[in-house]
Amino acid sequence: MNFPDYRARRMRRTEGLRRLVRETRLAVDNLIYPLFVAPGTGVAKPIASMPGQNVWSVDRAVEAASAAHAAGIPAVMLFGLPEKKDAVGSEAWAASGVVQRAIKAIKKQTPDLVVMADSCFCEYTDHGHCGVVRDGALDNDASLENLARTVVSYARAGVDVVAPSGMLDGFVAACRESLDEEGFDQTAILAYSAKYASAYYGPFRDAVESAPQHGDRRGYQMDPANGAEAVREVIMDVGEGADMVMVKPALAYLDIVRMVADEVNLPVCAYAVSGEYAMIEAAAAQGWIDRERIVMETLTSIRRAGADMIITYHAPLAAQLLAKR
Repeated sequence: MNFPDYRARRMRRTEGLRRLVRETRLAVDNLIYPLFVAPGTGVAKPIASMPGQNVWSVDRAVEAASAAHAAGIPAVMLFGLPEKKDAVGSEAWAASGVVQRAIKAIKKQTPDLVVMADSCFCEYTDHGHCGVVRDGALDNDASLENLARTVVSYARAGVDVVAPSGMLDGFVAACRESLDEEGFDQTAILAYSAKYASAYYGPFRDAVESAPQHGDRRGYQMDPANGAEAVREVIMDVGEGADMVMVKPALAYLDIVRMVADEVNLPVCAYAVSGEYAMIEAAAAQGWIDRERIVMETLTSIRRAGADMIITYHAPLAAQLLAKR
């Protein structure tokens, strides 16, 4: 296949030809839309560091979820801001908690929409760490007990998928065992299997007020320099009963997405996190980039790397753009 006998540009000449030979397909079916849910009614509080995103009260979250469903987006991921925070994050498993109420309300309004719930404690604890802290360090096994309570409470509310995100050792097994014991064997687990201690989370922590009050999360989230460790983490979670696995963040870790996709025969999710979103929005606001093209190019790159699903704050925009194709 040498020039001039082979001319690669022949198949790039028109949009029709480009579509015929396109290797990677991005579809609305690949998208998951994250929603922040808070106490109150009629609340749509803009997130300053994430232009275009809001913290919603349950009633307004139902509206946002319904709009996503109408746009063809198959799933939403819920994150909660509690009424109050304490040392163990007990509001996370409260039957009347904001996420539990949102699950019920969204499933009632749009039963066909897949509702996922992030299952972590950083938004719920007064210290901002992802579980029980003792002597200044995260107590892994005590945190697992609370995680089990939390995922069961979400399942009772009607959630389709729980997503444990604290990078605790044994967290998938603890979730699977507790769900099965309570009769929720059909509730799926999306494991945050390779979650890195990343600077890309900054805007999210502003949104949910979850920045650690002391120390950081590098003792339990992964070192950004490590790749083989991510594969080990994924393999362990698969063995513990994960139904889907995740790499987070996405854009700076596309090599990890590919490594994971090559290693496991399960759906792979990548989370295009708040910092990724904020950088695109900030540059677009300055007129430095073509926002729509950058969004689609970025999401396509995540699919090309091997992700079957993408959690993205750009889901509504991407759905709108895909509908025009």
